[in-house]
This record gives sequence, structure tokens and C-alpha cells, in this order.
Amino acid sequence: MSNVKVQCPHVKKCGGCKWINQDYNVQLLEKEKHLSMMMRPFCKVEPIIGMEEPYHYRNKVHAVFGEDRKHNPISGIYEEKSHRIVPVDNCLIENENADRIIVSVRGLLKSFKIRPYNEDTGYGLLRHVLVRTGHVTGQVMVVLVLASPIMPSKNNFVKALRKLHPEITTIVINVNNRGTSMVLGEKEQVIYGKGYIEDVLCGKSFRISPKSFYQVNPVQTEKLYAKAMEFAALNGSETVIDAYCGTGTIGMIASDKAGQVIGVELNKDAVRDAIANAKQNGITNIRFYNNDAGKFLVDMASQRGKADVIIMDPPRSGSDEAFLNSVAAVKPEKVVYISCNPDTLVRDLKYLTKKGYEVKKAVGVDLFPFTEHVETVCLLSKQ
Repeated sequence: MSNVKVQCPHVKKCGGCKWINQDYNVQLLEKEKHLSMMMRPFCKVEPIIGMEEPYHYRNKVHAVFGEDRKHNPISGIYEEKSHRIVPVDNCLIENENADRIIVSVRGLLKSFKIRPYNEDTGYGLLRHVLVRTGHVTGQVMVVLVLASPIMPSKNNFVKALRKLHPEITTIVINVNNRGTSMVLGEKEQVIYGKGYIEDVLCGKSFRISPKSFYQVNPVQTEKLYAKAMEFAALNGSETVIDAYCGTGTIGMIASDKAGQVIGVELNKDAVRDAIANAKQNGITNIRFYNNDAGKFLVDMASQRGKADVIIMDPPRSGSDEAFLNSVAAVKPEKVVYISCNPDTLVRDLKYLTKKGYEVKKAVGVDLFPFTEHVETVCLLSKQ
């Protein structure tokens, strides 16, 4: 290992990126080695795709607010496995400007007589600040998460914050008055701008609202999706199913090279965003369904529906047998499996190989430098 100086003083308490004080190339080799070992029963793994500039990649930055013993506002992250706040002003994996905006918000609180929320007493107003930045567009959204809907002199607060950061394009108040660990509540009020930002990924534009799912590392996401498309090798006539489609990102990218695309997603907010995104990009050969992906495929198989390629990008817990059975029932020629968890990937591949599929190739993509996570793209073909 190269002589890496200790870069982050918070690493012991935060737990967000345990490998921050380790050489990046060493990390990549570790991840590749681990993935190769896991995938040994199935296929040889291509060299891992790392990041050229692995710092400050997170375009979504969240800070929790509180007070120190002298009632001065503090902001940062929860200490691992606790609700103690570790004060952090700048983080090596977060967007630097987002960190500066959070520090500016904290600096304005006293003059506006706004107190951070105290979880124990229930007093105070500001719980969290979320900043999302468009990687390509540079648009910036600030979400102020409040314990109650009334914010004193909010128009002046907007003016003061935008004077410090004219690059902010929209500011939203989100009300979270529940005692849960969820950051965002249900109610929202736009107090400046459009209430959303836009960004461009793989040549398509996406609308991102406070609750939208959008990959936090767009630079590496483009490489991940490019690999998925390379593995799918579409010729323009196929029917593609994008299972667990979220806001429709990968299905929309596939739509350029497919005959038709069907996106299936259980979260109805995500489906609404997906429909708007497809419309915004003028894509006419894609349809979205608000349904459980497994149930959708079971119905499809029972009606003798056909799909040539299934692209699946399940959550960390992987897929379930019902879904994998339904994949086998639809009998696509190819399955492109995008995984964020090698353990559940291996479990699911074992199942699919028993159902007449063969793993042809796989590659790791580093979406989260300095953490132990690795994303994998696999190609399976029907035997």
C-alpha cells in the first residue's frame, strides 16, 4: 500500500467511508479480487472500472442539524449506530459546493432566530438540510427539512442564502413532524424556483425532485449503464423489460436501441417521474407500469407475453424466487443483471443457472469509492 496520509479525521466515528485513508488503487484491486472470488463458479470477471477522480462524487448531500452544549447550532452526520451528531463541515466524497451551502445555512440560523430541532425535547425547527446538484447542468436544489410548516421570515432567509450562493436554483421546505429516522416527510412547499432540478445522464435529461431517486455518482453511473448496454447488444427490434425501473433511467437509455421497452416499478412516485422523464425526452417506444415486477412477469408469462431481454436492477436484498421463476417463465434470450450487492447476486445467479441460463460475463464498476460497496453487471444467456 502506498504511504497514504490520514485524510479524514472523522473516519472512526462516521463509518460512511471506511477506506478513506487507503490508497485508491489498492481499494480497486481489493474489490476486483473479492468479486472474482465470488463469481468464480460462474465466469471470469473483467477488470474493475474505477473512477479517474474518486473524490467529491456524491451529488446528493445530507446534513443533520442540532445544538452543542452551549446551544450553538451544529451540523454533520450521525455517529455510526447512534443519534449523536459528528460535526462535519467538509467531506471528501461529497460535492464541495453542497458542503459550503450547508455551512452557510447554519451560519444564518442565529440572525433569523431559527433553532435546530432537538430530538429529545421536541423543541426547535430545522432538522436536516439536503442539497442536490445536477452534475451536467450545475442546477442546485436546497431542501430545508423542518419539524413544523411555519418558517419565520422565509422570504428574507431565501434572499440571504441566495446572496451567499446565487447558484442555487430552487429551495423547498419539507415538513417532517414524525419521530422516525426517515429524513423527508410527506408535505412540501416550494419557496424559491421550480421545486426540482434537471440533470443529464447518458444524453437523456432527468427531472429530480426532493424525493426522486437519482444515482448519487453520475460519472460512474454512465459507465455502469454503458456496460449494461454493451452486454445487452440490442439490434433495434427487441422487446426489453426494465424490471425495478425506478425513474426509468436505464429503460430510457435502452429505448434508443430497442423495438419497445416496458418499465415496471412498485413505487408510484418513481413511475410518475419516469413517465414525465420519457415525455420530456420525446421517447415514444416506452411504457411504464406501477406494479410488482415479479407479479407483472408472472401475468405476462401466463398470457404468453414475450420479452427478448430483461434488464434487472434489484435492491440490495436482491430478487426473490417468485421473480426469478417468472423471468424463467418469460424465457428471454438474455438477462442483464445489475447488482449492488455481490452476496445476493451470487444467490440469484445460482437460481437462474438452474433454470437454464448461463452466466456469460461480468464486470465490477466502482460507484462508491472509499466504501466496500461494488456494483456488478452480469450477462446471462438462455442455454
